[in-house]
Amino acid sequence: MPTLACQVCGRVVESTKAPESLSAEERRCPRCGSTLDVERRSGDRRQGDRRTNPDDSPGPPGGVERRVAERRQGPRRREGGMSPGG
Repeated sequence: MPTLACQVCGRVVESTKAPESLSAEERRCPRCGSTLDVERRSGDRRQGDRRTNPDDSPGPPGGVERRVAERRQGPRRREGGMSPGG
């Protein structure tokens, strides 16, 4: 089932017919009226693993952790979060 998406408002519509066989009125977005395009993001775009260890073991390469100490050495900059006034 082809998926059509509106590039203006983001609405996603599933169609029972091929996009080429739809009339001009059927290719309009029901929400905003602009033309619908074939959804580009359908399916998994990942083609492979981004990172792999040479010896296929979990954890850092070679089993050696590069960072020994914690990142934060002192207290946070501001306690309590942001105020509503900015």
